Amino acid sequence: MNLFSKKESLFSPVDGIVKSITETNDELFATKSMGDGFVVIPTANEIYSPISGTVVAVFPTKHAISLKKGKMKFLLHLGIDTVELNGEGFDIKVSSGDIVNEKMLLGTVDFDFVKRSNKATDVVFVCTNLKEKQQVNLSTLKEVNHSEKVGFIE
Repeated sequence: MNLFSKKESLFSPVDGIVKSITETNDELFATKSMGDGFVVIPTANEIYSPISGTVVAVFPTKHAISLKKGKMKFLLHLGIDTVELNGEGFDIKVSSGDIVNEKMLLGTVDFDFVKRSNKATDVVFVCTNLKEKQQVNLSTLKEVNHSEKVGFIE
């Protein structure tokens, strides 16, 4: 047992159904090419931070937010192929340098608009720089509320 291993808690960014990242509709994420994580099929429009950390950047099209905590880097991706919406339907409240936690509202997404635009609503969260033996461990694969702990990185 490694007494110095630290687990990083992960929280649901939105109300919905938590699933393994391998179940997302985006092959790049499903194959873990971008890193390990999880997906939430949203049932609400409010998006919260999945970690306590710092906002690194909000993509100009507002469909993705990069975050960091210490040396760990994360990507919160809102919908699949939503970059093509050019920011329409997204209202992001944070910007680069903001300190966030799991109870902090990052913004809202009009997921009805996303669906009407023939895009998937999957909210994908990945750690983009896990070390070789690190992985995302989900403690739940069920319906969750935003800010509820869903797993950890070990």
